[in-house]
Amino acid sequence: MCDTVVALGNVTADGVTIFGKNSDREPNEAHHLLRVPSAKHVPGSRVQCTYIEVPQVGETYEVLLAKPFWIWGAEMGANEHGVAIGNEAVFTKVPYEKKPGLIGMDLLRLALERARTAREALDVITALLETYGQGGNCGFQHPIYYHNSFIIADPTDAWVLETAGRQWAAEQVRDIRTISNGITIQGEWDLASDDLVQYAVERKWCRGRDDFNFARCYSEPVYTRFSDCRHRECRTRDVLAAARGAITVEHVMNALRDHGEGAGPGWTPGRGITGAEVCMHAGFGPIRQSQTTGSMVSHLAPGTQAHFVTGTAAPCISLFKPVWLGAELPDTGPTPTGTYDGATLFWRQRRYTGPRCATMQC
Repeated sequence: MCDTVVALGNVTADGVTIFGKNSDREPNEAHHLLRVPSAKHVPGSRVQCTYIEVPQVGETYEVLLAKPFWIWGAEMGANEHGVAIGNEAVFTKVPYEKKPGLIGMDLLRLALERARTAREALDVITALLETYGQGGNCGFQHPIYYHNSFIIADPTDAWVLETAGRQWAAEQVRDIRTISNGITIQGEWDLASDDLVQYAVERKWCRGRDDFNFARCYSEPVYTRFSDCRHRECRTRDVLAAARGAITVEHVMNALRDHGEGAGPGWTPGRGITGAEVCMHAGFGPIRQSQTTGSMVSHLAPGTQAHFVTGTAAPCISLFKPVWLGAELPDTGPTPTGTYDGATLFWRQRRYTGPRCATMQC
């Protein structure tokens, strides 16, 4: 479960687009920060993604990635041209491809490595979807299969891209846009796959274009409901809308740290076995299995972009550390794994972020 937000320059305090995302994963699925330099590649070479290889391009751009340690791709990241992307799991009626393929995090990294603008990144992802589809296990210790949505932003433009198998729809952002773990695009969009409506008609999800609604027709109801995605999407939108015209990096950080409208001095993440807030804390039981394992906010000014990353779980008690493309990342220790290692920043901080800690020796 995750949350991604963007505010364009027409609603921010300094006229600069601001992007943000929480990565919600299994509590012991360590979060890793990685900078990959730009590179030239020989013709005919291939790149190994999480599960499969795809043809490599002639040049890849420098990227900052914030990712689950075991996945080639990333939950969120940015590149040297000021493109920032975050992905969300979405649960749809389209059957999930369980054999190894490209997962949403791979699509995100491939787009960052190959695109100079948000629109180019959208085109990269949809072309890869058309060629390879999406599929493969996305879970660390507990297998899970899903489709993906994305917010894709650059200094002057932003898009929401939502997918279901090989079908997709995209909406250009006008001011503030937030997404969570459910399809949000309904009856209108700016771009879409050629067969988006026909696929639904053939399965009797609607009668035709006049009564077609992407979210209603394609969403799988049970997982979508229990993800609490509608609540979290509305909450991040409301928090940012309250500062419309004056939104800053700090406002976006606070949105990612949010525990809900009713979180007062006596609030604790240990209460309840259901429900999920934007700053997500795992609990006991089968429903609250996700934790915010890393967060990122990007100030996408033309020319020089600043990115603020936690590299640690629970943004409510984490520091957002400034980083820039072209400069080395702060030393966070060796690459973390799924087992406690006090040499890594992620695991040292993890001692204080919640009760679910199956592999830690505290």
